[in-house]
Amino acid sequence: MSAAGFDFEKARFNMIEQQIRPWEVLDATVLALLGQVKREAFVPAAYQALALSDLEIPLTQPPVEGECMLAPKVEARILQDLALKPTDNVLEIGAGSGYMAALMGRLARRVLTLEINPALADMARANLARAGIDNVRVKTADATTARFAPCADDAPYDVIVLSGSVAEVPTDLLELLRVGGRLFAVVGDEPIMRATLIERTGEASYHSVEPWDIVIPRLRHFPQPSPFRF
Repeated sequence: MSAAGFDFEKARFNMIEQQIRPWEVLDATVLALLGQVKREAFVPAAYQALALSDLEIPLTQPPVEGECMLAPKVEARILQDLALKPTDNVLEIGAGSGYMAALMGRLARRVLTLEINPALADMARANLARAGIDNVRVKTADATTARFAPCADDAPYDVIVLSGSVAEVPTDLLELLRVGGRLFAVVGDEPIMRATLIERTGEASYHSVEPWDIVIPRLRHFPQPSPFRF
């Protein structure tokens, strides 16, 4: 769909007022940021006119399952739940086009984002550079290899974000959080998945809440459930 002559500012206003606020995203900082970081700059040209619509945007051609931008309201709700601070050291798994990393980079001290698809990693790097965001590093890697060793570069983390769903959150990943840090993931199997926020409360203790339900595509190669439970 051509974006020639498209009124992105009007569409951005409608996105915030009609999609995001009704999803209980009311944090003034988050809403302002969504108005500042141009989502259309992180969308493939073929889908640019749909960048601010209430849907997942394919990032590859032909479309590959799971390789997409999440709907704007989902990204906004995640960002609000994380309550990022300027001192936070963040890990994201699933860079995609770099948009979520760009949002987090504007709020946090630094972000490491991992992407398993080299072409998407290159896209994210280019998009972030064009947006002038210099505190986000994109690494091409399968996060799940060698007990999540590719994730450990900047550990411990204040925040870990999984930008796709998993059957469960591996303990090896939780151990990369500092005490007081928090991890966001969408956990479960279709048709029931839950947004899950886990805080590391001690060296071997965690507190988990599930504030809302959503179904999103799977992250690749994450393990299936084990006997461990929170």
